[in-house]
Amino acid sequence: MTLADSMPGPGSEPRQERHKALLALLLDNLVWIILLFALACFAIFIPKFFQIGILLNIIEQSTFVGIIAVGLSLTLIAGQMDLSIESVMALAAMTVALTFGTGGAGGGLALQPPWLAFPVSLAMALGVGALIGWLNGTLVVRFEINAFIVTLASYIWGRGLVVALSGGRSVYGLPDALRGVAVTRLLGIPMLAWVLVAVYAAFALMLAKTPFGRHLYMIGGNAIASARAGIPVARNVTLAFVLSGTLAGLAGWLLASRTAGATANLGIGMLFQAFAAVVIGGVSLKGGQGRLSGVFAGVLLLSSIQTAINVMGMPPHYTMMIQGTLVLAAVLLDTAKNGLRRRYL
Repeated sequence: MTLADSMPGPGSEPRQERHKALLALLLDNLVWIILLFALACFAIFIPKFFQIGILLNIIEQSTFVGIIAVGLSLTLIAGQMDLSIESVMALAAMTVALTFGTGGAGGGLALQPPWLAFPVSLAMALGVGALIGWLNGTLVVRFEINAFIVTLASYIWGRGLVVALSGGRSVYGLPDALRGVAVTRLLGIPMLAWVLVAVYAAFALMLAKTPFGRHLYMIGGNAIASARAGIPVARNVTLAFVLSGTLAGLAGWLLASRTAGATANLGIGMLFQAFAAVVIGGVSLKGGQGRLSGVFAGVLLLSSIQTAINVMGMPPHYTMMIQGTLVLAAVLLDTAKNGLRRRYL
């Protein structure tokens, strides 16, 4: 065999690049393939599952977990963690309910004109979330306390504060101005679904196209090298926590709107669902990796499974069992994907 025979052909390098690009595309969107496969199986084996009403319900039910999963993703990409999002969501919802609710422990604040309740309550919920996020970020960055410990403490005292403020009683009777988002449809699609899509689109664009987004990935990959490169690590990490808290506040406001009030145990378990969605969606717990499009698919996958279980009339504990299995499978899949990337990309 001559040297010319052993040399790669003129079209081999472009072909290899196309194969690499195809493999990268497949790995980046694997969760979407799994979601489509799951929906196809549900449509085949569950009578009347594949209906517009059920599909819209899946997206609508994904709203609250989906929004707090965005905030959790921001902190994880930055190499941190936020366990407080569930409590922040509940506290924001309870704050709004206690202020404007007319039943139970509600204060029944009536603003004039009535539509003012919409922006005022939204500002309250976002403010509660942003404040707790800032406190978390400050403790993590300035006092160098582990984010797991800080946000776990916030989770615990946040839940306690919800119970203390409400006295353990439910609050209901929110004004119609606050309920509009939960009951309105735009082009036949629930407004909650539009809000969810808008949040994901906005933050996906921010991560991909802004210096802040790029810096988060760099910080999560190597915080020390990022600081030496002149990136304001402390400011960006703090902002990630503030955004995470703010998004949790938004989710709480929407949840209060949906339920027309709040209870002491509002949203319990959503933290674990958000973690499951984030891990399934491909966000690395080590930081510096992940895309919100994958997280969105992870949220839809979990919601689809829960909806399928409800439609089949199976006990709800099956949902938790499947979610736990999916999280473990997602971690193993992430390890396999990283191995394929190192070997072929």
